[in-house]
Amino acid sequence: METNKECTFKGFVLNGFVALLLQLVIFAAMVFCFIKAGSYESFALLGCLLMFLFGLNMNGFIKQEPNEAKVLMFFGKYRGTFTKTGFYWVNPLMGKKAVSLRARNLNPEPIKVNDKSGNPVMIGMVLVWKLEDTYKALFEIDSQSLAPVATGRSGSGSARLLSNAFENFVRVQSDAALRQVAGCYSYDNPDDADELTLRSNAEQINEELVRTLNDRLTMAGMHVIEARINYLAYAPEIAAVMLRRQQADAIIAAREKIVDGAVSMVKMALDKLKDEGVVDLDEERKAAMVSNLLVVLCGDEPAQPVVNSGSLY
Repeated sequence: METNKECTFKGFVLNGFVALLLQLVIFAAMVFCFIKAGSYESFALLGCLLMFLFGLNMNGFIKQEPNEAKVLMFFGKYRGTFTKTGFYWVNPLMGKKAVSLRARNLNPEPIKVNDKSGNPVMIGMVLVWKLEDTYKALFEIDSQSLAPVATGRSGSGSARLLSNAFENFVRVQSDAALRQVAGCYSYDNPDDADELTLRSNAEQINEELVRTLNDRLTMAGMHVIEARINYLAYAPEIAAVMLRRQQADAIIAAREKIVDGAVSMVKMALDKLKDEGVVDLDEERKAAMVSNLLVVLCGDEPAQPVVNSGSLY
């Protein structure tokens, strides 16, 4: 069973304003020592020590906004994640890495993949993700090598570089997950209405995509809140052919509906003529009438009326 290595920092934490007041006291004492250094040499040494202490303590201040965190390390050892909002002071010898816990969007460019049937399609997605486990994000994946200058900076610059590294990791994994999911389904399959397809079953595909992404990103401490396919089309090299196929399918479906309607109308006409005794037709003339009605009802062009001045007999 996987253990959660992330923990809350439990070391000494001082209110930042109290620590700032103490710093002012140290500064005043330092100034006093340097003033007295001309008369007493020992005050000069004490003043240098206070100046070193003052400069060292300045590195201990932390100012943090909501949904931000500081990963604290003591000479390379992970000591916990500090998530309190406000102004605080901690051990100045602690290394601090700022990370953002806010939700972020990712909208990569559409990619070309082969669907289940082998057809090349262009598919794109948009996802919302956030950082959940700071330990995994910093120490389980090589995020610090993806942002090499982040280790030499502090504050917003380091946080921005690490965020870019995390986003790059999510981008690569989302590309792989999208290819995996898209390859399991056909773009469209009119012959099998029960089969899940990319075009007709968006909700089910999106749920599968979220599960696949979370399986891939769990190792990095990241969680996908939502993922949706926002672009889907055939690749340009087969788009024209597939469009003609879709048009043919539509024409066939329309013809079937027209024929069904025409047959029912012809039957209704024959039954009504028979029930009301308008005319008594033999089988040959019924066949001729059916043929004429079907031509009129199923034809693309308007019928040209022909007046028959002869007798039926």
